[in-house]
Amino acid sequence: MSAVTARPAPGLIGPRYGGLRSRTADAVWCAATLTVAGAGGAAAIVIAYRRAEFGSGGQFGWFWAGMLLFTLPVCWWAVRRGSSARLRMAVLIGYGLFTYLPKVLRHPGGPLYHDEYAHWGQAHSILTDGRLFETNPIVRVIGDYPGLHACVAALAALTGLSIWQSALFVLTTAHVLLTLGVAVLAGQLRPDPRIAAAAAIGYSLNSSFLFFDTQLGYESLAIAVLVWALVTAVRALRATAAPARLGWSALTLLLAVAITATHHLTALWMTGVLGLFALVCTIHSITARPLITPARTAWALTVGTALIVATWLGAVAPDTGRYLDPYLGRALTQFGGLAGGDEGGRELFSESVLPWWEQTTAYIAPPVATLALAGAVVLWWRRRHTDEPLTHAGTTAMLLVGALYVPATLLILTPAGAEGARRSWAFSYLGLAIVVAPMIVALLDRATRLPGRFAATGPIAAGAGLSATCALMLVGNNAAGMNPSYRFPGPPVYGSDTRAATPEVLAAAHWLLETQGRGSRLVADRYSGLILGSYGEQRPTTGSNTFPAYDLYRARPGRPISPALLAQLRDWRYQYLVVDRRMAEQVPDINIYFETNEPLRHDGVPAFDRAQLTKFDAMPWLIKIYDGPHLAIYRFDFDSLGASMPSGPISGGHR
Repeated sequence: MSAVTARPAPGLIGPRYGGLRSRTADAVWCAATLTVAGAGGAAAIVIAYRRAEFGSGGQFGWFWAGMLLFTLPVCWWAVRRGSSARLRMAVLIGYGLFTYLPKVLRHPGGPLYHDEYAHWGQAHSILTDGRLFETNPIVRVIGDYPGLHACVAALAALTGLSIWQSALFVLTTAHVLLTLGVAVLAGQLRPDPRIAAAAAIGYSLNSSFLFFDTQLGYESLAIAVLVWALVTAVRALRATAAPARLGWSALTLLLAVAITATHHLTALWMTGVLGLFALVCTIHSITARPLITPARTAWALTVGTALIVATWLGAVAPDTGRYLDPYLGRALTQFGGLAGGDEGGRELFSESVLPWWEQTTAYIAPPVATLALAGAVVLWWRRRHTDEPLTHAGTTAMLLVGALYVPATLLILTPAGAEGARRSWAFSYLGLAIVVAPMIVALLDRATRLPGRFAATGPIAAGAGLSATCALMLVGNNAAGMNPSYRFPGPPVYGSDTRAATPEVLAAAHWLLETQGRGSRLVADRYSGLILGSYGEQRPTTGSNTFPAYDLYRARPGRPISPALLAQLRDWRYQYLVVDRRMAEQVPDINIYFETNEPLRHDGVPAFDRAQLTKFDAMPWLIKIYDGPHLAIYRFDFDSLGASMPSGPISGGHR
């Protein structure tokens, strides 16, 4: 049998160490250690959240103390040579569950983040109406990707659980499967269970793992499916018989369909990663003839996945390109301006409330990751003649995926590219973790073989150094990837997605739903729109370049309002206008009033004044139907403008 077709041990299975009594004792000690650590860690996280909620301070230290209290023992048990296969798997399952805990404790009762409101509302709509592919009022493109919403709605319908409870079950399961999947994928390339476990823990250090990919969002489910699709793809490449190769390939393409129906970016990343596997296998097959069949299989999977994605984008989701293009286009423009010495950059941690040590770790983490990647390249080069061909080719492909982390990190220096950079780390870290894990295990093994007086202290020093590095990367990546208002509770803050659900806005949403019904089209700012579009079950718009609804708010009293905009509002049957008067009093916490392209000032001064937001009281074509301390809702009365839109400008009224 050729080296390329030798079947590796599954990712978490390896040689057994010790007898039954020894393994039983290990299991008891591990369970006791992690139970105590988990209880203490959870208590520390709860304390952190309570201190943040009441403004007592110290939440950052308490939170990371709780996380590290559990994470560091997990690292020891998972990478320890004597751990059995079952023990290692149990440890990783427990780690997957514990790392979902911060998200659950953060806000257990309902949606909190911007996209969660959209996905929660979409799943609720499917459960209520039974229709897929409905346009979402908050994030317009997610209606074209119903995989997550259909899964959550189906579970709710079958079990009687609420949408939120069903979502927590689906996403907790996906999070655990993601943790195990990374280990199994690493084990498919290098059948060493310690390397597999190290890869899983290394991947968990990326900035998306704790908060972004635990939220109710389509990437949270799709990325877990992606990892297992790559597992089945590698199994197809390693298959020695045609029926097995076809079976694993068919399963890979089936998972590709599931990914494509769930999340656009994950589907594109899967196509790219499979393409890298195909390209690398093809290049290596020039000197390693056993790779010819795997290369052909990889190309077939790449083409099949690309056709699935292209068909979906063309037939089901043609607006996806227009949705994604502005983000990358603006980022490249701003990055080009930085290279040319022009304006367009962003000051990292400007006015941040992060403690100095979190900011410091955020700056250190990227160079450490880059250094680890360089070390992995050295190890890959040294083993190029001893690794079997498919292991070497697969490692090469994952090195290329991990290398994308470096240029993506540079994009964080631009306002438009920062979000894209953070979003890419969840994918590039997959390659990074898999190629760095063998180096970690090699360093630990080398420390046990040090001569003389270093023989006893070497393993301790190596373990302490790797633990400190793990802590640094965990803290630094999350500090760089998620702002404090997303990570910690606190009092209501205007212009924060996570603190938009104030009692006043929630009351207005419920009142509008009860008195006017669901599905009404309305114009609103970003934060009122989140609540009215989810809890209120309405269809808000915040405006765009082609539909500048925010010009209603910008108009000065007595100055004209565009007849074309009014015609759009009337023709598209918009019924209500929502005005949050805090726009004239405060600057949004995330510096956005309506949407990212808005033509408004963002210089630390409110973009509106009181007169602009109260002028609607004097407009005859607006009728106020709701008035709260900060929020007012008006009904459009286009009939008062006449049967046809007038040719001259419409007055903005007077204060």
